Parts: sequence; structure tokens; C-alpha cells
Amino acid sequence: MKTQMYHYTESGLPDVWIEGLRVRDDAGEPTILIPNINNLHKLIAFRIVISDGALTGAELRYLRTEMGMTQAELGELVHRERLTVSRWELGEHELDGAAEALIRVCALIKLDLDEVDPTEISDKCKLGVHRKAPIRIDGTDPENYRLAA
Repeated sequence: MKTQMYHYTESGLPDVWIEGLRVRDDAGEPTILIPNINNLHKLIAFRIVISDGALTGAELRYLRTEMGMTQAELGELVHRERLTVSRWELGEHELDGAAEALIRVCALIKLDLDEVDPTEISDKCKLGVHRKAPIRIDGTDPENYRLAA
């Protein structure tokens, strides 16, 4: 059996939805199966990086953790203090465009998202404008997750 839509809150992001995942019966309890989690997370990171508008704090935290970086390491990369990164992630301060562009390009490299042209990244970093559309993923073929239309 397949689900209609699964709200993937385990990502740490408030707006990720997966369509077509398999549901299995686990002793009378329906259980959602999410195979190939690494490729799923890479696709979510890809969607964040290519999106127009400023990164939200949750998106920044997602990219940072997917890159395997601490707040201090990310701060060092963009010449900011760890506390500044923390404030960005908590939404207490807005991420500046130059730091955001560098973080997105770093994510392209560290997460091997080579289908994106790094020269187009700065156009996507629009201060004060946040992406509103949810991240929708087609999960009908877990070996080949893709963004849903």
C-alpha cells in the first residue's frame, strides 16, 4: 500500500512532503518506510540550494548538518562567530547575502550537487524574501527520488 502524502518532519524542516511512500503493516500498526535516506536528504538539500529567496533558519541548519559542519566550522567558513550562526538558525538575525551565497556554493561542493551552476547562486539569495512553496518529493521510486511537480 502507498500513502497519499507524508509530512516528513524528521528532516527538521516544517514543509517537506513525500508522495507515494510504502506503508507496511507492523503488528497491526501502519509503518512508513523511507528507504535510501541519503539520496532523499541530498534531494532536499538540492531543492533548498536552488530555491529563490533567503534561506530560513531551519534551511540553514539543514544544509549545515548535511554538510557535516558544526556552527563554529560554518562560522569560520563565512568569517563569522558561532553565535552569529546560531542566531541565523534561530531566526534572530537575517543571514547576509554574501554569507548565504558562500554557504550555498559550499553545499553544492560538499554534497556533490553538480547539476547546479555555482555562478547562478547569488541571484537566488534575495534578502527579506523567503520561499513559500513546500518541498514536495515523489517517493514512488525510492531509488530515484525526484522533486514532485
